[in-house]
Amino acid sequence: MEPITEPTSDEAVLRNRKSHKKGKTASLGKESETLCDAEEEKSLENGKRLERSGDDEPANIKAPIVGGKEKEAEEESRFVIRVQLDGASVLLFLASFVTRFYRLTHPNGVVFDEIHYGRFASLYLRNTFYFDQHPPLGKLMVAGAASAVGYNGKFEFPKIGSEYDASVPIFAFRFFPALCGSLLAPVVYSILRQMKLSQQICIIGGLLIVCDNALLTHSRFILMEPMLLLFSGAGILFILKFLNSRPFSTRWWCFGALAAASLTAGVCVKYVGIYSFFLACYIIGRHIWMQLPDRTQSNFYLAVKVIVKIGLFVAVSMGVYVGCFYVHLNTLHKAGPHDSVMTSAFQASLEGGLASITKGQPLRIQHGSQITLKHTHGRVCWLHSHAHVYPIKYKDGRGSSHQQQVTCYGFKDVNNWWIVKRPNKESIVVDDEPDYIEHGDVIQLVHGVTSRALNSHDVASPMTPLSQEVSCYIDYNISMPANLLWRVEIINAKESNNKWNAIMSQIRLVHVNTTAALKYTGEQLPDWGFNQFEVAADRRQFTMDTIWNVEEHRYTQDKDKKDVLEKLLKTEMIPIEPTQLSFWDKFYELQMKMLVHAEKLEGHMYSSEPFEWPLMDKGIAYWVDSASNAQIHLLGNLVIWYSATLAIVAYVAFLVFYLIRRRRQFFDLNEDEWQKFRFGGEIFLAGYFIHYLPYLFVERTLFLYNYLPALLYKILLLCFVLEHIQLAIRKFVKLRLVSIIFSAILTAWMGGVFYYFSKYSVLSYGTTELSADDVLNLRLKDTWDLIVHKP
Repeated sequence: MEPITEPTSDEAVLRNRKSHKKGKTASLGKESETLCDAEEEKSLENGKRLERSGDDEPANIKAPIVGGKEKEAEEESRFVIRVQLDGASVLLFLASFVTRFYRLTHPNGVVFDEIHYGRFASLYLRNTFYFDQHPPLGKLMVAGAASAVGYNGKFEFPKIGSEYDASVPIFAFRFFPALCGSLLAPVVYSILRQMKLSQQICIIGGLLIVCDNALLTHSRFILMEPMLLLFSGAGILFILKFLNSRPFSTRWWCFGALAAASLTAGVCVKYVGIYSFFLACYIIGRHIWMQLPDRTQSNFYLAVKVIVKIGLFVAVSMGVYVGCFYVHLNTLHKAGPHDSVMTSAFQASLEGGLASITKGQPLRIQHGSQITLKHTHGRVCWLHSHAHVYPIKYKDGRGSSHQQQVTCYGFKDVNNWWIVKRPNKESIVVDDEPDYIEHGDVIQLVHGVTSRALNSHDVASPMTPLSQEVSCYIDYNISMPANLLWRVEIINAKESNNKWNAIMSQIRLVHVNTTAALKYTGEQLPDWGFNQFEVAADRRQFTMDTIWNVEEHRYTQDKDKKDVLEKLLKTEMIPIEPTQLSFWDKFYELQMKMLVHAEKLEGHMYSSEPFEWPLMDKGIAYWVDSASNAQIHLLGNLVIWYSATLAIVAYVAFLVFYLIRRRRQFFDLNEDEWQKFRFGGEIFLAGYFIHYLPYLFVERTLFLYNYLPALLYKILLLCFVLEHIQLAIRKFVKLRLVSIIFSAILTAWMGGVFYYFSKYSVLSYGTTELSADDVLNLRLKDTWDLIVHKP
């Protein structure tokens, strides 16, 4: 007897419908009944296919709902939060937590870049402005932890090795980097699980993060990389979950928002976090490309999904990024050591500093105004002149005008003062009736100390011959006429209704005779120019280096030149209130300064080149004990780093082999295996190269820690290759002995990882006193500059 099977719910509904139709339409004949049945079956089968089609089907296209509509709608509208704890993930976190937090307060002194990041965190607690070329999120987190335990920010972080005093909460300062370093292992485990790797390999991946000495060392101090790695890794994890969720479901929206927020948080720690954003764009773009052949999804639906994804990521990313800087700028409202980098308007908005100098000074520039002109963007310097002249001939044989030098000087000085003069007026005193200067007016600038006017002419500039020389005119009676007229062009004239104002107005001075603009060239003059910076006139007017602004301003009220000079030397401004500047003005200016004001470190004994990183040819000395050879040195786990480098070669070799075989119509992997091999490998390999290759084109000084984001993806690729080797052995090698041998090799390899981690952990913790022989025994490469200063 055939076993009796219960009909599915859809089949039962169909059967009921058929019997109902038979009773109702018997008179229509057997042919029409058969037609109706066929249409019903076709409709139901289409509904089943749509229901099974997966995560990327349109949310508004569903299988027919027969009965219980209200109940199903109610279930769809419910928002359910499920918390699932993976035992392996928890254990990885605990192992990572123990290694990162073990004796976290040792050493009780400043370690390497703690000198910078600790100082920045302290400035937050004193509300004192600082400038850094990287975004502020990591420093804000460190400062928040220190503030939570009552730290007052008084410690100055004077130099590497300086002992922390009793007021410094070392544990709180190092808490967030250590916590982020602890969470990285379970994040890596989860990424590998999301890629459908076996749990054994996923656990190995987490253990590799736990046991890498470089990641351990960097997670124990006030450094930014642990937070950068966590946010970037979590962002990629959420991207994978986002793409595996049903479009427009609650889960889809949540993971999309979390992915955008995490990736942006990585950018807000260090701008190199943008590389993870590029990787996320590649993953999403690849996902969209793979969906295009699916004809069950309409063009409109695909376009809507793409637009919504872009809108979601842009909105969340902008919110996180701007919000981070909003907290930053509102916290730092006092003048500080770095505010001279900013424009005069920005400085004057801070309490103290320039605000205390410029308070009470007149706003409008007019005939007779005494001003200092500051270069607005880029290097901080003021238009300057002195009695010395350009040499008759330069080293290259070119001649000069031998006129009075005009330079850009990086310090406040009496020679920075100029007097604004109308060309048709002899007196330089402010009139009883104000004669204000406006956009488009022509003026002369008279140097306050030497009383010579700003001049330019068709003579090559000393350092940039393609530009023309700027000088203060001296009449040598040699038929060289004075060209002293300059047109004032106010760049932000709309904000001041075409009026030239101190501090706020950004101007360009265009030479009337030659149409060249006054420009800071960035070139440094030789000894004859006292190593000050060159000022020239350039016919390419519309550059950032031709923009100036009035910083200090007062009115000339004395006719006698001696009286004018005496007041220039003695007069001080009366402090009153700071200038007001909106958040968006500050935000825009800070973004521009961070992009163009990157400081270049002029070499370092522990710097390294990108080609030295994959095989770890050079480390970094972070700290050394003054009483012994105990030290902290940044070195990775040699077994992991070399194995991961070989994994890159292995994956590329596998890929080339399979591509050639498939070209020859030999399909060693079925379609699912092939897609998994391509998808996982492409993501991890792309992640590695996106985070590594850009450094080959960077001209600034680099260190081994710049390689850590690329290392993360190299470890992920290593795990992926190990999984694929296991698959290849199971699929193509029938001898069980080979599988046993591979497992033994894998076990021995993990033993090597643990051994190396244990042996070199003394360089991560710095708690073990070492003799000179101990240090030399740890030096496996001649290029490792371990420190020996005690016998």
